[in-house]
Amino acid sequence: MSHAQYGYGLWGLALIWLLARSWPVLYYAQQSATVAATGPYARIRHPQYVAFVLVLFGFLLQWPTLLTLAMFPVLLFAYGRLARARFGESYRQYMEHTPAFIPHWPVHQGDTPAKV
Repeated sequence: MSHAQYGYGLWGLALIWLLARSWPVLYYAQQSATVAATGPYARIRHPQYVAFVLVLFGFLLQWPTLLTLAMFPVLLFAYGRLARARFGESYRQYMEHTPAFIPHWPVHQGDTPAKV
């Protein structure tokens, strides 16, 4: 195997790990009708989208389709609108303190993401 293949494999495992860490948090939030704001969601609003987009980007490199590329922004817009309608002010506060796609990492050791 080449170094690139090992890199792709490790990248794939990292994406699977991100998805695996995100699902239980989202499931619990849905069961309790609250905003998912812990685990990966404490650092980034859309960890599953980030993982899926990176996976889709790999697919687009292999099998480019305009439909797949066009559907992502539509789904993202629909999700944001639904979340704002369902959770109202708590989701707006979460949006203010949590970046959408690029994680916020503490600058100082004591810094933590804002809790909603």
